[in-house]
Amino acid sequence: MNGPLKFGRYEVVDTLGRGAMGVVYRARDATLGRTVAIKTISLGGDAQERDTHEARFMQEARAAGGISHPAIVTIYDVGREGDTAFIAMELIEGRDLRELIRGVSLTPTESLRIVAAVAEGLARAHERGIVHRDIKPGNIMVLADGRVKIMDFGIAHMHEPMVKTQTGVLLGSPQYMSPEQIVGQPVDYRTDIFSLGLVLYEMLTGVRAFEGEDIPDLMFKVANLSATPPSHVAPDLPAVIDFIVARALKKRPEERYANAAEMARDLHEALGEVDAAQAAATERHFAPTVPEAGAAASPPATVRDEPLQLRPSPRFDSAAGLKRLSVLPPQSDDTASRAGWTVQVKREPRRVDAARIAVVLALTLSTIAAIAMVVLL
Repeated sequence: MNGPLKFGRYEVVDTLGRGAMGVVYRARDATLGRTVAIKTISLGGDAQERDTHEARFMQEARAAGGISHPAIVTIYDVGREGDTAFIAMELIEGRDLRELIRGVSLTPTESLRIVAAVAEGLARAHERGIVHRDIKPGNIMVLADGRVKIMDFGIAHMHEPMVKTQTGVLLGSPQYMSPEQIVGQPVDYRTDIFSLGLVLYEMLTGVRAFEGEDIPDLMFKVANLSATPPSHVAPDLPAVIDFIVARALKKRPEERYANAAEMARDLHEALGEVDAAQAAATERHFAPTVPEAGAAASPPATVRDEPLQLRPSPRFDSAAGLKRLSVLPPQSDDTASRAGWTVQVKREPRRVDAARIAVVLALTLSTIAAIAMVVLL
């Protein structure tokens, strides 16, 4: 930043970041004496296009500014400086879900609580007829005290990454778009529910529900294929999570949750099962082995951390099979070694095979006769 900048009555203090929409600044509102965040959006094209973009931007931003909810960033003001539109909004500091997912720092319980809070914020906006259109991890911020804030509400579709396709320009982030967005159909609040289901899936499993080699491949999968159930990717998740995600990710909007508040209720009600599954998984994975009272302490392991256990194969009757196994002293003449185990062997008496003896005798006599004929002749 070269020298001070001003957007309306807001004087820029420093730069917070840069994104696809433009630059985000920390600024000072001298009139009200508070610090705000200023998000800028470049208005491209000719004069008519800029005016059209500005009118659309102002309408969306003012509508989003009318939403009051703890999970939605508050918009204070909107304006224009030259070819740049700007939004003055609540300054928040935290970590977005992209960073939290990348750092594998979220438990299933935390994930459900965060997504439930987002769903409640979406429900409030949807009641006012406002659709976000670009719900994704980068637009969800988690504050230090655990509160959740939805970013870029109502304006994210303005210039957020545009993906060029053969049929035109696709607005939004393809990895988190609904099938109706993919195919270019009109969207309503249920597109946010689908996108939030994709975010929940990634938070719980660490992978995206749909991946593609390129944009067309990804778009085909989102529009046509079902996602692998989350519990198949993360086995410690209870089945109720599969049902919630499956309903949010229905291809037909009318088959999804009737509203975001309904999804939030299911997430809250599932917390008990998720907590129990999470506790059981922790106990399985990290429970220490406690020695019996009075038992001598075992020497520290030098090669492996866990004792090696022999588990009978399910392909035979283990109860009967183990009775036939015994560890015998070495150099035993009546045993057969089996990789450290030995098995009792009974020596069977040899049986005389009369037919075999007759055949061998006949062959022997024939050979003698042939030799005699050669000698006499």
